[in-house]
Amino acid sequence: MSDPLATSASSLFKSIRITLAVSGVIALLTGIVLLVWPGKSLGVITGIFAVYLVIAGLVYIGLGFFSAAKGGWARVGHIVLGLLYIVAGVIAFTNLRETGTFLAFVIVIFIGVSWIIDGVVSLTLLGSDGSRVWTLLFALLSIVAGIIVIVAPLESALILWVFLGVSLVVLGIVQIVRAITIGKDAQNLAAAAQPDPAS
Repeated sequence: MSDPLATSASSLFKSIRITLAVSGVIALLTGIVLLVWPGKSLGVITGIFAVYLVIAGLVYIGLGFFSAAKGGWARVGHIVLGLLYIVAGVIAFTNLRETGTFLAFVIVIFIGVSWIIDGVVSLTLLGSDGSRVWTLLFALLSIVAGIIVIVAPLESALILWVFLGVSLVVLGIVQIVRAITIGKDAQNLAAAAQPDPAS
């Protein structure tokens, strides 16, 4: 008869192992797809975003029609917002590549602006920070990186896309290796939990 503690530990390790393996394979495959087919994968991501917009639009329209607790203007606002979401989703569906490029452009510009703001904020904290050299270095690098991203947004988007793909591939491999090593740890734990037949 097996020990209940060993059985539950083995079950827990098996669940963790399966979760790590599945997430690792998904991350690895997603990273490979991003690197091998960047245009198509951008279209797929844009398609998912378009589906989200349409669903959100339907939810807002539903809130506008069926929410009796809200006033008239709030209901009209929800319906108008829902219609705008649906129109944006349909436009995104009809022009996946152009919408994907536009979204990548907007995201990269947003990243560049946020890096510049982060650098400026760090400069304002320079007098009160204990490590002035590191704060100054971070602020200057952040501002320069933000300016580079804004000046060359498409090249920056491509670099970020490749970085995302490589990161997912590495993450996937690490997760798969962790799943294998956790499986070995579970076997060792199960063997150690077995009673010694000699005793």
